[in-house]
Amino acid sequence: MTVFVAVTTPEHSQEWLDRFHAAVEGFPEVMEFYRMSGQVDYLLRVVVPDIDAYDRFYKKLIAAVKLKDVSSTFAIEQIKYTTKLPLSAAD
Repeated sequence: MTVFVAVTTPEHSQEWLDRFHAAVEGFPEVMEFYRMSGQVDYLLRVVVPDIDAYDRFYKKLIAAVKLKDVSSTFAIEQIKYTTKLPLSAAD
């Protein structure tokens, strides 16, 4: 199952940032990891086999570093997936 995890941070210090980045990079469940603009500070794409595995991931995440908010959205169906970039040198 694919889960999009929106994280809001309690602070923006370099020390906190370093700890958070190191923690997230160490989780094999995290396939993609983005720093965002707007209301959400980070967005993670997490892939796990089932809800129990996600619960274990979530508990590891909140134990790793202090977070202000974590919001999880579960994908019901993947409609399109590609890694091909829409770039052309001839355009």
